[in-house]
Amino acid sequence: MAAQRPVGVGVIGAGNISDQYLTNLTGFPDIRVTVVGDLDTVRAETQARKYGVEEWGTAADVLAHPDTEIVVNLTIPAVHAEVSSAILAAGKHVWSEKPIATDRADARALLDQAAEAGLRTGVAPDTILGPGLQTALRAVARGDIGTPLSAQTVMQYAGPDLWHPDPEFLFARGAGPLFDMGPYYLTTLVCLFGSVARVAALGSTARPVRTVRSGGRAGAEFTVGVPTHVSALARFAGGAVAQSVFSFDSPLTRTGFVEVTGTEGTLVLPDPNTFAGQVRITRVPRRGGEPEWETVTPVGIEAGRGLGVLDMARAIRAGHPHIATGDLGYHVLDIMASIDEAVSCGETVSVSSTAPTTPLVPENRNPYEATL
Repeated sequence: MAAQRPVGVGVIGAGNISDQYLTNLTGFPDIRVTVVGDLDTVRAETQARKYGVEEWGTAADVLAHPDTEIVVNLTIPAVHAEVSSAILAAGKHVWSEKPIATDRADARALLDQAAEAGLRTGVAPDTILGPGLQTALRAVARGDIGTPLSAQTVMQYAGPDLWHPDPEFLFARGAGPLFDMGPYYLTTLVCLFGSVARVAALGSTARPVRTVRSGGRAGAEFTVGVPTHVSALARFAGGAVAQSVFSFDSPLTRTGFVEVTGTEGTLVLPDPNTFAGQVRITRVPRRGGEPEWETVTPVGIEAGRGLGVLDMARAIRAGHPHIATGDLGYHVLDIMASIDEAVSCGETVSVSSTAPTTPLVPENRNPYEATL
């Protein structure tokens, strides 16, 4: 079979998270980063030069680039749907940072647009493709803890206004702890348990006004537009249940907490905002003693953000489905929107969408191997 050329990938959005993406995308042999675009073209040039990308400019320059097949959307959540729609209209596949959109209607329209054009959509988090969570998914699939019954997740700290130089968008509609960090935890739970059927939730806002604490704008105040603490319960279609805390209000940092309890044991997962980490199992201690732990043998090679883009690129060349699809991202958005509605109305809310089955990553997949 004749060798295929690497997949051309453009990037729109040269902000903080672009460093992580560009570090990895420029290190995957099956991808060639063609162009970086941003509203601030100086920032686009800086990032392009930093990572050895030959071209830069505006978002329009990325969309017009003839060698670009996938465009990575790293803009703020409020414009994810608008920018992704423009990418599809330009005839490019789209990988978007989470969430896919800030409301169901925009997300549904985006998926319909992609289907009509015969193009692909992929949505972060792609941490589910990393060896940490893949090891955990395999453990559950093997029955290492018996039948999974329930889960607990916690993500709490004092908030991104402590470290982000421009944190306002993280406290605006489409963000907050639920929409900003929720996708990591909820996507993991959906991959473990399947579709969520209904949710209940309570929320609160500790301070209506916050202050930028770092960078050149330190001291500037801004208005908070979303709940900054959300406690949610979920019932999965298969019968399992989960409880989750998402908070920007706690001085006590506790993040990456994910436990899954089954009929035969409890599985402790690594932080779903990371790509690796230890997976451990404990079972009922004998005669009331201390818990005994076993570590699950890890599977896979660690990489970082952009792994979902690579999976999509290889899938395009091979003609098979990629893993972190827009449909999965839509179901996670539907869950978050339902939780948000439950906070507002104080009642249980049904989740109308369902999630596609998420396949496992092949054990021998190497992100740093040239396969095209």
